[in-house]
Amino acid sequence: MPTHVVITGAAGYLGSVLCEHLLAAGYRVTAADGLIYRQRSLFHLCASPQFDFIVGDARDEQLMRRLVKDADVLIPLAAIVGAPACDRDPWLARSVNLEAIRLLARLRSNDQLIVYPTTNSGYGTKSGDVFCTEDTPLEPISLYGQTKTDAEAELLERTNTVTLRLATVFGMSPRMRLDLLVNHFVYAAVTDGYIVIFEKDFKRNYIHIRDVADCFIHCIVNGKKMAGRPYNAGLDSANLSKEALALKIKEYVPNFYIHFGQVGTDPDKRNYIVSNQRLRDAGFEAKRSLDSGIQELLKGYRMMGRAEFANI
Repeated sequence: MPTHVVITGAAGYLGSVLCEHLLAAGYRVTAADGLIYRQRSLFHLCASPQFDFIVGDARDEQLMRRLVKDADVLIPLAAIVGAPACDRDPWLARSVNLEAIRLLARLRSNDQLIVYPTTNSGYGTKSGDVFCTEDTPLEPISLYGQTKTDAEAELLERTNTVTLRLATVFGMSPRMRLDLLVNHFVYAAVTDGYIVIFEKDFKRNYIHIRDVADCFIHCIVNGKKMAGRPYNAGLDSANLSKEALALKIKEYVPNFYIHFGQVGTDPDKRNYIVSNQRLRDAGFEAKRSLDSGIQELLKGYRMMGRAEFANI
């Protein structure tokens, strides 16, 4: 069984939950992160003798050579995530999302397993009526989607790689993100009390952050039989339109006012539903429900208190 896992971008939204799950499962974890957002999301893990943390950049060849040397498993989470962030600095996006992955692929040996998270946003603007499988042609519509699909393609050309095409993730994390759709809609419900939604019928798939963390561990344990293929990772019961998602949240926040805009467009044009059958056939199925995730977020947002600059 692999014992030592190296994670880049480990202090981020997903990494800070994944590190916790890996340690609980008995792995030794070396976490690396540049801490560009001044995160403190891994403080609670420092007491574990199985945990180590390195401040550094995933593009630093000298650092990565040292980190890769005695790793059994490599999980490159470091990324500029989301279309707006990538569009703000395209050079940085290509450098972190693609060039850093090329560096990692060059430095590691064929015996070291890579479990790489990409995005099912690579499916682009399908009809929302036909399930996308891993064989569906990728048609990314953003720089973010393009860099991630390019990195995935290059890794899958090499040996000992598993890639996870993640659905839109939701749930609380020590390094919280409010831009993800479920997280954002719930936050709008409890802070603003209203939301304006364009293209309400556009669909996508969702998955809880702790299901994602458990899925990574499943891929590590079953790396030999899963390697060489991409896997959609989402919750089958959560292929939902934006309208259905907002109405689901309204069940828990009855005063949430939802306005479906008839004029205007959403800059995020993604519209697809996804089949997770291949991952289920490999022995893993996401189980945490959207309902439980919404209730979790409502509790978490109560802890966030007043917004830093809001005079309320």
